[in-house]
Amino acid sequence: MSTSTSTSAQQTVNMTITGMTCASCAVNVEEALRRLDGVTDVSVNPVSDTARVTTTGTVSAEHLTKAVKSAGYGAQVNTSEPTTDAANFKLQAHRDLVRRFWIMVPFSVATMILGMAMLLPSIYDVVPESALNWVQLLLTIPVLWVGGREYAVAAWNAGKHHIATMDTLVAIGTGTALLYSAVATIAPDLFHEAGQHPHVYFDTTVTILTLITLGKVLEGRAKQRTSEAMTRLMVLQPTTARVIRTGFEIDVPIDEIVVGDTIIIRPGERIPIDSRVLTGTTTVDESMVTGESMPVSKSPGDVLVGGTINRTGVAKATVMRVGADTTLRQIMRLVEQAQGSKAPIQKLADLISSWFVPVVLMIAVATFVVWFDVLPVETRFAGALINLVSVLIIACPCALGLATPTAIMVGTGKGTESGLVIRNAEALETAHRVTMVVLDKTGTVTVGKPSVTGAVMHNETNAPSLMSAIHSIESKSEHPLAEALASYTKDHGGILRDVSNIVIEPGFGIGASLDDGSYLIGNAAMLASHNIARRPSFAEQELVWQQSAQTVLFVAYNNDHVASFAVSDTVRSTSPGAIASLRNMGLRVALLTGDAHSTAEAIAKEVGIDEVYADVKPSDKIAFVSRFQSEGERVAMVGDGINDAPALAQADVGIAIGSGTDVAMEAADITLMNSDLRNVPHALQLSRATMRNIKQNLFFAFIYNVLGIPLAAGVFIPVFGLSLDPAIAAAAMGLSSVSVLANALRLRSFSFKG
Repeated sequence: MSTSTSTSAQQTVNMTITGMTCASCAVNVEEALRRLDGVTDVSVNPVSDTARVTTTGTVSAEHLTKAVKSAGYGAQVNTSEPTTDAANFKLQAHRDLVRRFWIMVPFSVATMILGMAMLLPSIYDVVPESALNWVQLLLTIPVLWVGGREYAVAAWNAGKHHIATMDTLVAIGTGTALLYSAVATIAPDLFHEAGQHPHVYFDTTVTILTLITLGKVLEGRAKQRTSEAMTRLMVLQPTTARVIRTGFEIDVPIDEIVVGDTIIIRPGERIPIDSRVLTGTTTVDESMVTGESMPVSKSPGDVLVGGTINRTGVAKATVMRVGADTTLRQIMRLVEQAQGSKAPIQKLADLISSWFVPVVLMIAVATFVVWFDVLPVETRFAGALINLVSVLIIACPCALGLATPTAIMVGTGKGTESGLVIRNAEALETAHRVTMVVLDKTGTVTVGKPSVTGAVMHNETNAPSLMSAIHSIESKSEHPLAEALASYTKDHGGILRDVSNIVIEPGFGIGASLDDGSYLIGNAAMLASHNIARRPSFAEQELVWQQSAQTVLFVAYNNDHVASFAVSDTVRSTSPGAIASLRNMGLRVALLTGDAHSTAEAIAKEVGIDEVYADVKPSDKIAFVSRFQSEGERVAMVGDGINDAPALAQADVGIAIGSGTDVAMEAADITLMNSDLRNVPHALQLSRATMRNIKQNLFFAFIYNVLGIPLAAGVFIPVFGLSLDPAIAAAAMGLSSVSVLANALRLRSFSFKG
C-alpha cells in the first residue's frame, strides 16, 4: 500500500480512481470513502483521477477499493509512491474508453442516417415506418451496451448514496428519450388511441451518448497533458546501476542498491541515484531537476542527484540515499501531493457542484411541465421531452469541477520544470496575495560560503611559494575561512607541502612550520599577540575591505607581515536582479539577518534593499514575521529552510533555498531547487498566473451554464425563436470541458519575467 506516515497512528494512502466525469463524482467518491471506519480525511482530484486517503491504519486496501467500486467507479490502491502502476492503470482505462467510442461510431452513424431519412415522407413508400423504428432500436442496443450502460450504473450507485452527478443527468436524459422511443416502437397503438403520432428519438439518444464519449476521450487526452511534468519525472530514474561488488562491476536493479554502494557513472549516462563523487571529475546536466540549463562541474566530494545526466567524465561515487529518501523521489512525492490537493478557491466550486445537479433536475422537470402545458396537444409531449433532455444534457458540471484542479496541476508542473517544488495547492494560491518578501542573508541573498575577494602581497615574485605555504597550512583546518583561503591559493598555483608544528589558536588563527620557515595566518589580534607589526602599505586597502564589511586575514612569514586577504560571503550574481523584479512587482522587500549591522547594510546596499533588520537571533525571526503580518502584510519568508524553519512556518508562504541535493522540502511551502533567488519572483508570478487562469476557468464554466440552461429550457424561443437540439447540447457539454482544459494548458507556455 502506498503510504507515508504522518503520525504514529495515521497513514496516507494514494489511490487511482477511474470513471469520474465531474466534480459531483469526486464528491461521491469522497463520501463513499469517508463512511468507512478509520478514514479521517479524503481528498479526490477529478483531473488527476487520484484520491489521498488519511486513515488510522486499520482500513485495508480491499475495503478502500470496495467502497469506491460500490459507488460506481474503478479503483486501485497504488503499491508504491509515486508509481508507474497508477499511470498504467489510467492509461488502460483511457484505451478502453477509446475502444468503446469506436465501437459506438458505426452504429450511431447508421442510426442518425435512418433518423434523417425518416424526415422524408417518400421513404415510407419503400419501407414501413414501424420497420424503420425497429431497425433503429436494434442499432441503438449496441450503443447502449457499450457506451450508455456505465452512465446508468453510475447514476444508480450515486442514487443509492443519495447523490446526483453528471451521470444522473445523462442517464435520465437519454433514458427518458430511449424509453419514450421504445414504447412508441413496441406499442404504437397506445399513442394512436390518444390521438398522437408516435415519434422516435433513437438518433438523439445515440448521438448524445457518442458525443459525450467523444468529449471524454478528448478530455482524457487533455488530462494526460496536464500531468506530463509528473510523467517526465517518473522516467528520469534509471532501472539499474553499475555497482562494484566483490571487486567486479555488475548491473544491479535500482531497488537493490543500498547506502554505501560504490557505483560507476560513464559519460552520457543518467546518474542512477543520489551519491557523492569519490574519484573523477565531470560535468553534470541538472536541468531536469533544478531547471538550470548550464552544466555543473563535479569533483571528489561533490553531490550527484539521481536522474541528472553525466556529460563528460567517468566518475566513481558512493551512494548516499536510496528509495523514498532520494531527491527525485522527494520531488515526485511533493508534486503528486500538490497536484492532488485542493486550493481554498476549490471550496466554492465544490459547494456549487453539490447543489448543482439537484437544481438542474428541478429545472428540467419544470421545463417539461411548462412546455407540456403550452404546446399544442399533438406535439406537446414530444416538444416538452426534447427540451427536458436538452436541459439535462447541457447542464454538465464538468467544466466547473475541472476549472481549479486543471490549473493547479499545470501550474505545479510548470513550477517543477523550472526548479520550483510547490508543496500544495494552498501555497500556490496564497502566494499570489503576498505583499512583502522577507529575505535571510546568508545562503539566500549571498552564496553562503566564504570566498577570497581580494589580496595584497609584499613580494609578488615570491607569490608561488607563499601560495603553496598558505594552501598547505589552511588545508589542515576545517574552519570556513581556512577553507576559503585553501581554495583560493590552490586555484592560484598552490601545491601541498609538508607541514609541521601546527598550532591552532581558537579565535585568532593558525601557525605552522614549513621547510623554509614559520608562518602565522589569522586576524589582526593574532598578529598583535605575536608582536608582529602590520605593514603600513597595506593599510589603505585593508580599510576599504573593512568598510565594505569584509573579513581581513593576515599572513606573517618569519614574524614579517607579508600578505593580507579579504574574505567575505559574496552576493549571488542573480540577487540584485531578483530583488529588482520583486520591487517592480510592487512588493515590500526586507533583509532579516543575524549578522552585524555593518555587514547587513553593505549587502543590502549592494543588492538594492532599503529595509534592513540585523543582529536578529534565529529564534527572534518568527517575531519579526508576526510583526509584519500584524501590520497587514501577507509575508513570504525566504531562507535556507533549517535555521529559518520557525519563520518559514509562521510566514504566509515559506520559500526554502535548496541546493538541488539536500533541500529542506519539509520546512517550506515552496523550495527553490537551484538556489537562484530569481525563482522567488518567478514563484510569485506563477501563482498570479495560475490564479488568473482559475478565475478565467470558473468564469467560463459559470457563463456556460448561465447561458446554456435557459437556452436548452426554451426561454429564448418566444423572443428570439432560439432553441437547442439535444445532440448539439451534448457536443457543447463536451466542448465546455475541453475548453477549460485547453485554457489551463496555456500555463505550460507561461514566460517568467526578470
